[in-house]
Amino acid sequence: MMNRDYQLPPLTVVKVGGAVVDDADALSSLLAKFAALRGPRILVHGGGRTATQVASDLNITTRMVEGRRITDEQMLRVVTMVYGGLVNKTIVTQLQQRQVNALGLSGADMNIIVSHRRPPRGGVDYGLVGDIDRVDADALCALLDAGVTPVIAPLTHDGRGQLLNTNADTIASSVACALTRYFRVTLVYVFEKPGVLARADDDKSVIPLINHQLYGQLVAEGTISGGMLPKIQNALDAVDRGVDTVVIQQASALGTGLGTLVKA
Repeated sequence: MMNRDYQLPPLTVVKVGGAVVDDADALSSLLAKFAALRGPRILVHGGGRTATQVASDLNITTRMVEGRRITDEQMLRVVTMVYGGLVNKTIVTQLQQRQVNALGLSGADMNIIVSHRRPPRGGVDYGLVGDIDRVDADALCALLDAGVTPVIAPLTHDGRGQLLNTNADTIASSVACALTRYFRVTLVYVFEKPGVLARADDDKSVIPLINHQLYGQLVAEGTISGGMLPKIQNALDAVDRGVDTVVIQQASALGTGLGTLVKA
């Protein structure tokens, strides 16, 4: 472990999802920018659209509630194959091509993320979906200290032999928060849009800053809905728990200050 008896060093945690993961050119461009970031970094990825397509190919119905996937046994097999296999290893391979010593992980690997099965809420049973209990920050630090870049798939486990599908935005936020003991953490959510938009059909309507109060207003107005809900909820949770900077931005803007800044 590094000696941390001095000003905390920087760490960048990047979460990528949405259409970026499914677009080979967009993903390649994003990974080139990620590889160019200075200092230690962690990549957390989604892949929900690919999982939905694979499920459809297998005649498995996809059900979503407020941007979160209902996960039965069949869907868990799909997301394990897609997230832990196809998407994760594609990203790792492309990072190795760019001289980034990447290691693909799920929460079960090295026991880095333990969760419990989410109980039914509001009459909705999410199935085999995990809510995070613990992130092993020391294990992640050991990898970072060894020059390894973790690439984390959105799968966790309960410590009793059960894999659980877990929202990638939540994993990114939880990992970022756990590492604030050791680093000044910047958390970046990148996707296909230039930020959080006031009008979904207008890419120029980026909301430059969101805090708790404005978030409540935007949800009540219907400006924020669907998959953006857990993203901003997790961003706000991260700043509340000590993450230095949280930005939601377009993948092509990684490494810049463009996008939506999230503050307490």
